[in-house]
Amino acid sequence: MPVGTRHPGALHALGADIEAALTEVNVPSYVIDRSGVIRWLNPAAERVVGDARGRQFTSVCALEETRRAREVFAKKMAGTARVTDASVVIIEASGERATIELSSVPLMNGHQVIGVFGQITRLEETDELGLHPHLTPRQMEVLRLLERGHSTAQMARELHLSIETVRNHVAAILRALGVHSRVEAVAIGRRTVVVATA
Repeated sequence: MPVGTRHPGALHALGADIEAALTEVNVPSYVIDRSGVIRWLNPAAERVVGDARGRQFTSVCALEETRRAREVFAKKMAGTARVTDASVVIIEASGERATIELSSVPLMNGHQVIGVFGQITRLEETDELGLHPHLTPRQMEVLRLLERGHSTAQMARELHLSIETVRNHVAAILRALGVHSRVEAVAIGRRTVVVATA
């Protein structure tokens, strides 16, 4: 498993079986191939998302996260993003939503990116916003970031959008929820989702 290090021959010289070690470690770890298919999960990762091997990696992401996840993955495949640490909402094997912290790096074969290796560094149950019946998945992304206290500029950076586009999304959210402030939007959005999913 050529993860790539500053001394790429060092582990090979030890005769180390990295895959066996990663299988035994209690840190959830995974490999996604160049086409976005999950090819390998260790048992710790399977306990989180189930046996997702052979499925697209976005199949374990919450709906409102899939676009951002694809964008980050595309940058990895293009070689423009090396190490990525990101907070992502996923759907666990149990069907519950959870916020995870991912740390991932491109897998290299020579100079070619052939996939992604990653680990879940933190996992916590979450009562994050589910899908609201009157909001688009992108608007749900914006509402989720509003809940976390992000400014317009921070949301624009994280979602790779212009500040004006983010402002338009916020305005559309306020109209859809019939509120006048961002604080009200978060409160109403959460309450509506809780009622809808109860």
